[in-house]
Amino acid sequence: MKKRRSLFAAVAVSAALAAGALAQTVPAAATPPNDTPNFKVGATIFADYTYLQSPETTDAEGNTIHSNSFNVSRAYINFIGNLNHLIGFRITPDIIRDSSSGSSLNGSIAFRLKYAFAQLNLDDWTTHGSWVRFGLQQTPWIDYAEGVYRYRFQGPTFVDREGYLASSDLGFSGHYNFPGNYGDLHAGFYNGEGYNHPEANNEKSFQMRGTLRPVPTGGVAKGLRLSGFIDEDHYQEGAKKTRYLGQVSFESSWFNAAAEYLSAKDQISQLATTTDASGYSVWVTPKFGGGWEALLRHDEIKPNKSTSLKRKHDIAGIAYWFQHMHGVQTALMLDYDSYKQAGVTSAPPKTTAYGVKMLVNF
Repeated sequence: MKKRRSLFAAVAVSAALAAGALAQTVPAAATPPNDTPNFKVGATIFADYTYLQSPETTDAEGNTIHSNSFNVSRAYINFIGNLNHLIGFRITPDIIRDSSSGSSLNGSIAFRLKYAFAQLNLDDWTTHGSWVRFGLQQTPWIDYAEGVYRYRFQGPTFVDREGYLASSDLGFSGHYNFPGNYGDLHAGFYNGEGYNHPEANNEKSFQMRGTLRPVPTGGVAKGLRLSGFIDEDHYQEGAKKTRYLGQVSFESSWFNAAAEYLSAKDQISQLATTTDASGYSVWVTPKFGGGWEALLRHDEIKPNKSTSLKRKHDIAGIAYWFQHMHGVQTALMLDYDSYKQAGVTSAPPKTTAYGVKMLVNF
């Protein structure tokens, strides 16, 4: 019964975003909407050169070396459009390096589907920017967090890097913008396996993010936002998988910053012991003018509270964002990236890397 109530609640919340909006009446527009079909093609490229200072490795001849390589970690081709002013769509393939053992493509860079969804725009009945979606789409938290962070081309955000959430999944969701720019709500019902895995069972994930902008017209203070997120899922019936997130973020012309806290519970089967994890991430991006910015970030997580293991991640970098490029985002970054585990005798050595990162997005 608990599972059925959870599933019912997931569907009800998502559907209510659309049904409630359709029930509202908005005065007729002065001019008819533009229903001419249109689409645009864009691209996103993350490329880098990374030098691994530690740990040292050995090559095929047994020589001690510092690994280094040129990489493309993300390459999207975005097909985005509207069939009319109500129906929109997006199709986005992504790249991945195939590492399947025994595969003829092992080591090759292959394309896979990241987004493929249809969208019903609700602007005629409710606030601008409200919609419902069906298909392979962004999940509520990571897409929002990356929009504030802006440095995904350096590396994944906290919960994405640690593997607690997927950035895209198959499902049905709805989004509602609160009037007066006070914030928004995004809730959905998803497979729960992520875009890179098929559905494993009959369980579904209910995910919801709510964001409040307390002072939407308060000058500098309007950059403050408070966000909360919940993911209720099951590995199988009676075996819970939950994630709770809270974040305080601030955006201004001087700096962007955020602090977020994660609490997660995992029980992979009914007979297994529940694993409790918790962690946090804090970051700030001082802006120096002329396109120059810095990034300072620290993540820390305790993947199992019953053990002493901790994982710590530190990032520092300087970036240049090219200016006066209409509709295009381009940036170059020099960064330091350190990742280590502590609290256990068998912990692997600290990983320290230096890199040059590039973003092109249009």
